[in-house]
Amino acid sequence: MQNQNEPPVEANPDQDDQTVEIDLSSITILDLTSCQLPDLDLVELPPNLIDLDLTTNRLSNLDSRIANLINLRKLSFRQNLFNDAAIEPISSWESLTGLEELILRDNKLTKIPDVGIFKKLLVFDVSFNEITSLQGLSKASSTIKELYVSKNEVTKMEEIDHLHELQILELGSNRLRVMENLQNFTKLQELWLGRNRIKVINLCGLSCIKKISLQSNRLTSMIGLEECNALEEIYLSHNGIAKMEGLSKLVNLRVLDVSSNKLTSVDDIQNLTRLEDLWLNDNRIESLEDIAEGVSGSREKLTTIYLENNPCFSTFLG
Repeated sequence: MQNQNEPPVEANPDQDDQTVEIDLSSITILDLTSCQLPDLDLVELPPNLIDLDLTTNRLSNLDSRIANLINLRKLSFRQNLFNDAAIEPISSWESLTGLEELILRDNKLTKIPDVGIFKKLLVFDVSFNEITSLQGLSKASSTIKELYVSKNEVTKMEEIDHLHELQILELGSNRLRVMENLQNFTKLQELWLGRNRIKVINLCGLSCIKKISLQSNRLTSMIGLEECNALEEIYLSHNGIAKMEGLSKLVNLRVLDVSSNKLTSVDDIQNLTRLEDLWLNDNRIESLEDIAEGVSGSREKLTTIYLENNPCFSTFLG
């Protein structure tokens, strides 16, 4: 409070209000995640953006200004409201020739959008949509290294054989019945096909894969993995497999998940000296001695064995 004996303070007419000006040209990353934006009308888009993240908003139409961001490398529309018609203009965004990552995950797409214009695309994600077919992927650039199409309604592996640079392929939670058209993926490291309707493992002669998931399918046999010597992680839980086989040559294996199957014994893993995690729970294995013999070659590295819900587990508990 001002002392009553002091003269009042007068404003200085020569002193201007100080304002801070932001140089938009210096901004290269713009993260608008979870802003619940219905559109971008009130958003300024810095001209030199490299990374634009619009995850978790309420966007249903493309802002044409994005097409002018010539330096853009990463663009995410994850978890919005785009349908096929709304996303279609992206196919004519010729200025975005350097785009490397396009995320359309969790929208309302029913088909693969035309992304052929992006000749340097490395990551393409259309997971969690309502896509019924991979038709249209033939237009996608052969530069793609990571392709994610999980949680859709895809019934066939097609129009992907030109993707020679692919390292990660995610097609989990679809309606696939057959593994096919994989023979050209000589650089593939990870293959995720869980929660489909696959009955037979067919890796089309590939030997480069390090991680494979076929959990929650309709497999009754493990045959088909025996030539994939680079495998480090195998996930085969929730199938109908009755016998462990075709594993003895997979000497790089670190994780083996065969839980929730119909196994009665532990076989063909004595040579797996690098095995660290072994999931055997929810099977029909009766003998602890059988398990001990099975893991005899991996005792140096093995840190975890899951045995719950096997007949031998109650014996183990005494």
